[in-house]
Amino acid sequence: MMFEMMNMPLVTSQYWNIAYGREPGQAALDTEGMQTMRTLADNMAWLLKKIHADGDPAYPEREPWQPMHFIR
Repeated sequence: MMFEMMNMPLVTSQYWNIAYGREPGQAALDTEGMQTMRTLADNMAWLLKKIHADGDPAYPEREPWQPMHFIR
């Protein structure tokens, strides 16, 4: 809560900002984790544009949620 108490902007996503994988390259197969990272990146870019732009950048478009189940 330190960031909120110091009035710092917080960039959020749709869930915890993490992707899972055991072996190298497996995290890229975590569809939900990768979507969460893309959403985080979109939100970061939007906030930077909003802070530094003279105009009014539109809110980023959202992808439909893609849940991932690790039990197969």
